[in-house]
Amino acid sequence: MYDVIAEQDNESDGPSGCGPLLSTDTPDAKPLRQQVFEHVRAAGRAARADVTRAIGISAGSATTLTADLISAGLLREVEGLPRRSGRGRPPVALEVVPEARHVIGIKLSDEIHSAVLTDFAGRILADATLPSSHGRKSLETLLEEIDVLMDLALKEAGKTLSDVSAVGIGMPGIIDHDSGTVSWSPLLTASDTDLRTTFLARFGVPVHVDNDTNVLSLAELWFGAGRSISDFAVVTIENGVGMGLVLDNRLFRGARGMGLELGHTKVQLDGALCRCGQRGCLEAYLADYALAREAATALDRNPRTLQSPSEMLDALFAQAKSGNEAARTIFRRAGRYLSAGLSNVIQLFDPGLIILSGERMQYDFLYSDEVLAEMQKLTLSDGRTPCKVEIHAWGGMIWARGATALALEAVTDAALGETRA
Repeated sequence: MYDVIAEQDNESDGPSGCGPLLSTDTPDAKPLRQQVFEHVRAAGRAARADVTRAIGISAGSATTLTADLISAGLLREVEGLPRRSGRGRPPVALEVVPEARHVIGIKLSDEIHSAVLTDFAGRILADATLPSSHGRKSLETLLEEIDVLMDLALKEAGKTLSDVSAVGIGMPGIIDHDSGTVSWSPLLTASDTDLRTTFLARFGVPVHVDNDTNVLSLAELWFGAGRSISDFAVVTIENGVGMGLVLDNRLFRGARGMGLELGHTKVQLDGALCRCGQRGCLEAYLADYALAREAATALDRNPRTLQSPSEMLDALFAQAKSGNEAARTIFRRAGRYLSAGLSNVIQLFDPGLIILSGERMQYDFLYSDEVLAEMQKLTLSDGRTPCKVEIHAWGGMIWARGATALALEAVTDAALGETRA
């Protein structure tokens, strides 16, 4: 009923391409020059004839547009495509000039921060991790941690910050992507924090900020299973419960650019206390801190004992696997709430695929056949093919890579603007 996909290295010796493989049908399609560039980047390498067919333009237009992109230093000609038949030289292909731009993607979290440095073709040049200071912190403290993290990645690649065109950041909370404002985050002590302006003033590099589940959705759209799917949802279970939604090959952020807060939809009025300060949120029954709250009772632990939620949950999972019924009931209850949440996602958006991701996907109780069967039972799907569910057991680095897509998207818009000037 579901597929489990473990973390893997999808880098290869050749240019595998990055970005959505399907074109969008929305009326505000990008200019032809940008469509040509993005098609080549998605394919890795493409002949002009392939560009002509894919975008539906004339051979003359393809020649003019690609010549302009080559002149701007964004594309280059290479030999490397196989001959279709007969003899002679292989056809000339186009590919992105990788060194034309560099970006950094960052995933900020409660325990470990991650960073990835990529070139303009989306290929990873370096990565780094840094332990996060515990608890909520000031923006200044968070920026200091980001400074150390970026420096680690840059030194590994032999680059400096001046080589970076933009930074993408994914972090938990309610983020206004358009303004770069963090309305609320469990990482920060203050609300309504202008991260974009403060970051630019300190580092001199543009930053693009989004909810961490949105950047994970971008990772799927640019580098993963979502490249060839027009509509899908990503649901994450870690320190919080998040959701990202891709419609018509584009990330859906809502009218105010703040995304879809599945974890803060209400599943029980006056229910369990959520870290957002309200009661009855789905997250209050599924997230790490919610399960750890009950784990202390099931494992007969002193709640004052200094033990991280992650360590507590690992112990709880081991007990459940060994037959501890109290531990099993905690996962069983969480699974029922997850079933209800996923059913609501299907009823509201009818996605072609739901991807369950996050650290808690190591706990198979949360996506057992019983959980997914309950999801289908709660969904009005008579006569329709059930929604496909995949489990993607990615680590923290894929989130950071999704943040590079956030930066690459912005840098591409800026670079193509330069060629039009």
